[in-house]
Amino acid sequence: MTNFCLLQQSVRMGHFLSLTTLLYLLVTSCSGSPPSNFILLFADDLGFGDLGCYGHPTSLTPNLDRLAADGLRFTDFYCTSPVCSPSRASLLTGRYQTRSGVYPGVFYPGSRGGLPLNETTIAEMLKPLGYATAAMGKWHLGVGENGMYLPTQQGFDHYLGVPYSHDMGPCQNLTCFPPDVKCFGNCDVGVVTIPLMHNDVIKQQPVDFLDLERAYSDFATDFITQSTRKKQPFFLYYPSHHTHYPQYAGPATAGRSRRGPFGDALLEFDSTVGNLLSALEHTGVLNNTLILFTADNGPELMRMSRGGNAGPLKCGKGTTYEGGMREPAIAYWPGTITPGVTHELASTLDIMPTIAGLAGAKLPMVQLDGVDMTDILVNHGPSKREAMMFYPTDPSEKYGLFALRLGKYKAHFYTRGAGHSETTPDQDCHIISFLKPHDPPLLFDLESDPSENYPLSPLGRPDLQALLQRIGVVKKQFEASMVFGESQIGKGSDPDLEPCCTPHCTPKPSCCQCG
Repeated sequence: MTNFCLLQQSVRMGHFLSLTTLLYLLVTSCSGSPPSNFILLFADDLGFGDLGCYGHPTSLTPNLDRLAADGLRFTDFYCTSPVCSPSRASLLTGRYQTRSGVYPGVFYPGSRGGLPLNETTIAEMLKPLGYATAAMGKWHLGVGENGMYLPTQQGFDHYLGVPYSHDMGPCQNLTCFPPDVKCFGNCDVGVVTIPLMHNDVIKQQPVDFLDLERAYSDFATDFITQSTRKKQPFFLYYPSHHTHYPQYAGPATAGRSRRGPFGDALLEFDSTVGNLLSALEHTGVLNNTLILFTADNGPELMRMSRGGNAGPLKCGKGTTYEGGMREPAIAYWPGTITPGVTHELASTLDIMPTIAGLAGAKLPMVQLDGVDMTDILVNHGPSKREAMMFYPTDPSEKYGLFALRLGKYKAHFYTRGAGHSETTPDQDCHIISFLKPHDPPLLFDLESDPSENYPLSPLGRPDLQALLQRIGVVKKQFEASMVFGESQIGKGSDPDLEPCCTPHCTPKPSCCQCG
């Protein structure tokens, strides 16, 4: 379908487009360009300061650095949660995780719940336009009974991956680095070993970490090649396991970085990005493909040198400080995006509306929290996003928002440390830093103090007093619009739901082995 047809379809459906998006569709339709492709790269537990292009002195990330140098690098980009599952739910739906019920915490192998099937994902949004869709890597939005929450039930034609975090299974006997370096730590015990799934079938259990990234790269290359051969636009979602604990890397990247196991794992992810770029170039669709890269939450500082780096930001994973939720982000689209850096406020919530606008897709008829950021991408223009909301890992209607960013200012209504951010010298990050309310809220100017070290006092400052009043109004309006969905994680777990390639074997879980 041409972009002119998409434009007509959008008008028929009553889908009102931004002026920037409208001009983009008109220009591309006049040039006879085919529909745009989309690749969404989502790193795991990666900190704001972990990439070479964000200032890390020893990270080896040549392909991501290439995307940043030739694309648009964000300095003020946020996820919606400081832990995995809720962050992923928001990314794919354009809605805060509280609306879909993906809270508190994360899904486990036997979780009864998952991303509700009445939620619309980016893949489901694009399917009516004829897009081929595929996901590979870490899903972490539930498996459920008979695989009811897997990607193939959420709009994706194809899936290859581990359906949850790769530390959610015994790993002490698994090999993470060649020739036979065992994984660091024990991971979770008492559950099934980590499965590799192809669509809804277990292909291998336990997964072979040394070969996993090559399998992903081959899967993605084949998907791009086949879609291009069929002249079918495509959406590829790659939520990587890297750089979550325990780090692993195959023979091609192990020992090649100067940053130890973490650096090797990051390099392996970066190498897959390079393979994707090669596939796009080989098939001739590089200039017709928007690549978006970001990460799900901040670094797991409790792992020390194996846990990532938040750069100048305060704390990390598990907290609503900047280190927990401000992420590196890059948009790359040769010929469409002019290289540069943007300081505009943006979020994973904005990816769905942006893709919808660029593809001419119809957004779901539900309360969305994202805005179209096409003007930022195409023109380095201003953001439509006024504010960013910060929920903890266990959001509740009782406490509401923990923090809110309005423009360059951030107000903390509650602060709390987290076990994920232990070991740092900053005591505010530790788990023994218990919940603390702030009235008036702690207020920071994030442009001059991104480390959140120096709270501003409103005493004798009418401008700050007016700002706090404005923040209070925005907070009240937002919370009045928030309807908490039924907690999916609160539905609990059932060991019988843990993925097992030989489901009727005994004794479980040790008998669940194949491939």
